[in-house]
Amino acid sequence: MKHIYGPVSSRRLGLSLGVDLVPFKTCNFDCIYCQLGRTTRKTEKRREWVSIEEVIEELKAALSCEHKIDYLTFSGSGEPTLNSGLGEAIKKIKGFTAIQVAVLTNGALLRSAEVREELMESDLIVPSLDAASQRVFEKVNRPLPSISIEEVIEGIRAFKKAYRGTLWLEIMLVKGVNDSPDELQRMREVISRIAPHKVQLNTVVRPPSEAYALPLIREEMDKVRVFLGSQCEVIARFGPREPPPLEREEEKAIWESLQRRPATIKDLADGLGLHPNETLKYIKKLIDAGKIEAISFGNKRYYKPIKKKER
Repeated sequence: MKHIYGPVSSRRLGLSLGVDLVPFKTCNFDCIYCQLGRTTRKTEKRREWVSIEEVIEELKAALSCEHKIDYLTFSGSGEPTLNSGLGEAIKKIKGFTAIQVAVLTNGALLRSAEVREELMESDLIVPSLDAASQRVFEKVNRPLPSISIEEVIEGIRAFKKAYRGTLWLEIMLVKGVNDSPDELQRMREVISRIAPHKVQLNTVVRPPSEAYALPLIREEMDKVRVFLGSQCEVIARFGPREPPPLEREEEKAIWESLQRRPATIKDLADGLGLHPNETLKYIKKLIDAGKIEAISFGNKRYYKPIKKKER
């Protein structure tokens, strides 16, 4: 399928079926920590980037399989609110299934009353907010010049005030970029203004777009959690995990392809007929297993096998 991926097991959303409404790396941000690499189509133009009718047909086909899905999640490899048919898609989904609808967004377009209205029928919104000052906003998210952090904050606040669903705020912390005492104090004040149901703190645990985007350690994340308040939780994973075996044929195909030559997420997805986010899921598992690593070349992020050291 071109627009549907998963289901993906998520600690936050249970079993989530992903819905992607924009082409790969179409976004109004170019975040330094993005694990998909640099934004290749930086825009704030809203249009029907992919056919909503086609998305709905694929989704119905996916739901005909025997999976207990907890959430249908608009996320993917770009910013979902850039698709002007998002509101229509949510309404149509609500017409044929009772599964909850979640939207993961960078929050920038919530400053638009039209976009806020389109999202009202969803069940869960998770906007990102990685900065509270314009200077830090430009450093960590690298937005289009027309986007003001104060307008973004006010858009999220206005949406939360009118929204009947659940809103979680996600903050991605990058060492030495948006974790200063002054910025965190501003963030605490902004959280109080928005009054989200929950604040989820994350940090860089996957190969980022920029090598200088470094993670906070567990103890630092815990200090931020305490400082920002009781509604905060740390969702970043720390330390090694026991990697699952290479069970899926798609995962094996990615591993075999990378043994021949380094490739980007898009190279692998196009070559193997997979969705970019589905590909990323398997890439994460291979990284966790210590089998591959990320390298940067010409503003692109490639993945290649880790050579075993000879004794």
